[in-house]
Amino acid sequence: MCGIAGIMAHGPVNQMLFDSLTVLQHRGQDAAGIMTCDQGRFFLRKSNGLVRDVFRTRHMKRLSGNMGIGHVRYPTAGSSSEAESQPFYVNSPYGVALAHNGNLTNSESLTEELFRTDLRHINTNSDSEVLLNIFANELGKLGMSLSAEDVFAAISRVYQRCEGGYVAVAMISGYGMVGFRDPNGIRPIVYGKRETPAGREYMIASESVALDVAGFELVRDLQPGEAIYIDHQGELHSQICAPEPRLTPCIFEHVYLARPDSIMDGINIYHARMQMGQKLAEKIKRVMPEHDIDVVIPIPDTSRTSALELAQHLGVTYREGFIKNRYIGRTFIMPGQTLRKKSVRQKLNAISMEFKDKTVLLVDDSIVRGTTCNEIIQMARDAGAKKVYFASAAPAVRYPNVYGIDMPAAHELIAHGRTEDEVGELIGADWLVYQDIDDLVAACKELNPKVDGFDCSVFDGHYVTGGIDAAYLARLENQRSDAAKNGNNTDDNSAIDLHNDSSAEEA
Repeated sequence: MCGIAGIMAHGPVNQMLFDSLTVLQHRGQDAAGIMTCDQGRFFLRKSNGLVRDVFRTRHMKRLSGNMGIGHVRYPTAGSSSEAESQPFYVNSPYGVALAHNGNLTNSESLTEELFRTDLRHINTNSDSEVLLNIFANELGKLGMSLSAEDVFAAISRVYQRCEGGYVAVAMISGYGMVGFRDPNGIRPIVYGKRETPAGREYMIASESVALDVAGFELVRDLQPGEAIYIDHQGELHSQICAPEPRLTPCIFEHVYLARPDSIMDGINIYHARMQMGQKLAEKIKRVMPEHDIDVVIPIPDTSRTSALELAQHLGVTYREGFIKNRYIGRTFIMPGQTLRKKSVRQKLNAISMEFKDKTVLLVDDSIVRGTTCNEIIQMARDAGAKKVYFASAAPAVRYPNVYGIDMPAAHELIAHGRTEDEVGELIGADWLVYQDIDDLVAACKELNPKVDGFDCSVFDGHYVTGGIDAAYLARLENQRSDAAKNGNNTDDNSAIDLHNDSSAEEA
């Protein structure tokens, strides 16, 4: 899960990209980067850290140009080195820069193929660099002059070679900007426009909120297998470049990853989470009609919308029982179990009067590793709760994610191989209830019946791209588990970043 943005304008884009990455910060806290293009030259600033910490005035001044792309990252792979922060750049052909969100499931074979067949060297462990080199290699077959048809032909061959869930925004020096989405539409990407005295400008981003903050009007989502190309004359071209696209977006975006004020594939995230709360309330009425719940309390922030609707439909008091320290990042995307566990009590503090002598229903968006909810349930008991029930607005997360979300190791998922009662006992709840998967799908699909389906692989183990077997999952777990991350020296690659300069000089 990362955030990407790209802007093609008639004036400087550096500040708009900075603002856009700031509102996409929830998609990645590990690193941030911006690359701009000015008169055929690329300028880059990227580093580990939050957007506000990576970019200083001196960096922004040097990020000149009317075309640029940006990225916020959290690592699904083992390394958090600065060398794997984005955007990435290659000088042949033309000069191509790319920012990517998602995961290529055939990255290893592509790396070998690039080296042996295409004679291209991959300098990091990032599949984003692989995607860039595949795209650049296909562009390189087209000669010195690029038309829109040429760009789409190159992307068609990218789709033939690359498997998995991915979106990308790229710049081609001297030609323009490209955005594209995988043939299953797993990861989100939208584009917008705005009219200025100098002419029309375009923006591509992971979520519609990035368009909002930059003053762009949302046009639509990119369709699965679609590419858009904005040439240097400001003309937008679009084409479906995959033979049999199917819209099956990742449903976990709607549960947790996306901001509630975003719209994805025609689905208002806030409304979808309201419906999740309503459907979960109906389940509680079915399975515990004589419940003794005194108060519903959300675990801030993502679950608030669902929790409020749940309380209203149950006819139970809703209260804010936890105060959040907003200077602590999202624990789900923190690298390493130890850091996640430590941060829970730093992030939340209980208001005792809302818990004392009450039967409390805590509501969270999901339960992944169980670290957060275990600590929070104990906090509720310490605050005087008589009983602590726990509700998850999502079904049990039992399977690894292979499309760019940090859930790679099955044994790290608390519900993997366990019943609902066993999970409830492990997290210390007096009672645990999960959303049914059919209700979760309905909560989203009812808002846009045109969606073909959803990738629910973390819940049901069905991977929409196919080609995911036990051997692949074992390799993924070996590379990306918490043990692998904790064992890595995150400085190993920091000396071989060939394209970044701390002062945002020319790439």
